Amino acid sequence: MKKSRPLNIPIRSRRLRRTSGIRRLFSETNVSPSHLVAPLFVVDGQGKPESISSLPGHFRFSISALVREAQRLARRGVGGIAIFPVIPQRLRTPGAKEALNPKGLIYRAIRTIKKELPEFPVFADVALDPYTSHGHDGLLNRSGKDVDNDSTVRFLTRQAVLLADAGADFVAPSDMMDGRIGYIRGALDKAGFTETGILSYAAKFASSLYGPFRDAVGSTQSAGTHSLDKRSYQADPASRRAILRDALLDEKEGADLLMVKPAGPYLDILRDLRENTLLPLAAYQVSGEYAQIHAAGQKGWVDLQKTRNESLLSIRRAGADIIFTYFAKDM
Repeated sequence: MKKSRPLNIPIRSRRLRRTSGIRRLFSETNVSPSHLVAPLFVVDGQGKPESISSLPGHFRFSISALVREAQRLARRGVGGIAIFPVIPQRLRTPGAKEALNPKGLIYRAIRTIKKELPEFPVFADVALDPYTSHGHDGLLNRSGKDVDNDSTVRFLTRQAVLLADAGADFVAPSDMMDGRIGYIRGALDKAGFTETGILSYAAKFASSLYGPFRDAVGSTQSAGTHSLDKRSYQADPASRRAILRDALLDEKEGADLLMVKPAGPYLDILRDLRENTLLPLAAYQVSGEYAQIHAAGQKGWVDLQKTRNESLLSIRRAGADIIFTYFAKDM
């Protein structure tokens, strides 16, 4: 059969995609373990790790088991860990008293981790939902119908100082209260923790994708529902300009890096921030995103590994310097 003459196409983009070696040579984005932060859950006691049904492959760890898991992650090159405490229901109160107990679970966990792994970055959540009997991220107002911004900010500044004192490299306010970054920065500096960084959950949306996390820390049990209404303080998924304004205010107040949460459904927000700030950006691939990919993979509807890799690559491509993800250990 006579070979046909090539079409007159002088610019052929496929030349740069022809082989795996060429594609690798010209790839613009990569995901390495050092870009990832692994969320971990800690419980009191010395029992075996408790599996979390809605987060396949993840567990609630005792402090000693948490240390071993952190050591494994560090050996694999993972960039750091974010620790979330699972507080017994008996210690949860409307006023979140246990959050300020310096001998409480999270403070003991951080001290133990930093003693064993002093150079391994630890991010500590600044919020009250693990400690409140109502499941909200702050203290309720007198009517009990909404979170009181200013009293919550005062409380969070005290919590942040305790977390810094325990050894957290970064405190991470995830509450979405107005003004909390400035007050936390001031409190940290006044207490002598000038080198403790602040990761602001600057763009945390009122998402339907947090359910497995709430199961993991037990706030669903406190609230009695996966879908506790937090829309008066978490960001409106329909708003784009408003959350950019909030994030840039956090930068002015002293945040060292900014977070977008969830990651996948809000890549446009991540790109907006990348184009408007020089601060490092984090994105949280939340529990619901992880669970969706896992469920579809288990059904055989998608290739789990390829879908996982593509999802993380897209978050990096949109502008994230680091990604909080439950896939960290697998990567």
